[in-house]
Amino acid sequence: IGGGSGGVRAARMAAARGARVVLAEAGGTAGLGGTCVNVGCIPKKLYSYAAHYAEAFEESHGFGWEGDATRLDWGRLKENRRSELARLNGVYLNLLVGSGVELVHGHARLLGAHTVEIDCAGHGQGVPRRLSARHILIATGGRPQVPGFPGREFALTSNEVFDLEPFPARLLVVGGGYIACEFASIFNGLGSRVTQLYRGPQVLRGFDDDVRRFLGAEMVKKGIDLRLNANVAAIERAPGGLLVSLQDGCSVEVDAALFATGRVPNVAGLGLEAAGVAQGADGAVLVDEHYRTSVPSIHAVGDVTARVQLTPVALSEAMVVVDHLFGAPSGRIPRAMEYEFIPSAVFTHPSVGTVGMTEAEARKEFGVISIYRSEFRALRHTLSGSSERTMMKLVVDETTDRVVGLHMVGAEAGEIVQ
Repeated sequence: IGGGSGGVRAARMAAARGARVVLAEAGGTAGLGGTCVNVGCIPKKLYSYAAHYAEAFEESHGFGWEGDATRLDWGRLKENRRSELARLNGVYLNLLVGSGVELVHGHARLLGAHTVEIDCAGHGQGVPRRLSARHILIATGGRPQVPGFPGREFALTSNEVFDLEPFPARLLVVGGGYIACEFASIFNGLGSRVTQLYRGPQVLRGFDDDVRRFLGAEMVKKGIDLRLNANVAAIERAPGGLLVSLQDGCSVEVDAALFATGRVPNVAGLGLEAAGVAQGADGAVLVDEHYRTSVPSIHAVGDVTARVQLTPVALSEAMVVVDHLFGAPSGRIPRAMEYEFIPSAVFTHPSVGTVGMTEAEARKEFGVISIYRSEFRALRHTLSGSSERTMMKLVVDETTDRVVGLHMVGAEAGEIVQ
């Protein structure tokens, strides 16, 4: 159930092991690839690339380039993005079909430990389809969540922001996680006047403290109005756009308000309670080390389990499930999942690349550690005129001399750390 990264990988690999597989996807072919392909990593990185060009054009003057001022064609960027995502949806469809997986367009819900009903009405088929299976995998991902407050109906989420019309000259971003910081950087680079609010003392909670402080300062240098210890009280329609009242009594007028205030497991209408599948307080599907739920025939992987919400993690979890259910390929032991050292990237400007423990985590784990930290201005910026700086940091267990954490803020940090 679910045609995102985890669902598609599990379906393909199970079919390759000889299983008869049906994959249900509520969004049809256009939903294949899930959050990452359609409203996450891929379009976000494409927009991040786009946002770098204005800065690159400005920096080129220091290298002798001259020419007319450039202008963003927002409509063309959106259309080109849509075309690329449609191509990727088609790639996923071909992978499924080529593997022998049957794709059913519709919303699926559990009727029991081995039975699923798929509502295909939204795809031109009026009669629900009922299927029975020896194994059922839930891979429905997550969805953005907006808190309750007066004027909540004016809030946008990351699902809608890619197709904003018109382009917002003034954008409010609420949140301090990686999604909020990424969109603040992207729209600032594309030409919006961005105000970012975060209720905490510093952005990127959970990341290394040096990374948090350094990135926050660099984002401010880029022109983002970053306001910490701040939150929204209410939003109302105003003659010039949206009037946002803050809890400290201040206000800001913007054209659009993006709330990146967290994501929750996508479990509405799945029939989990009826099937007896246990859930956590946030609705997340609870699983064991083999991703079995409280109902042994039902498994779950990816963001719906609210463990580590990253695409490569969902892919790896899917492979663990397939190996567990259908056996590993000849000559290989079944996969097991480890969550200790998972690399990740944040598409801010400048970007972040990180893997392993933060300094605080390492001190708690090992006691005695060594920190190797470097901060510098990249050679490119000796002529570009930019004041952007780069920070690199190694966290080392002093007893074994093992690197247990690597953190970078700077150009291409994600690629370098990878």
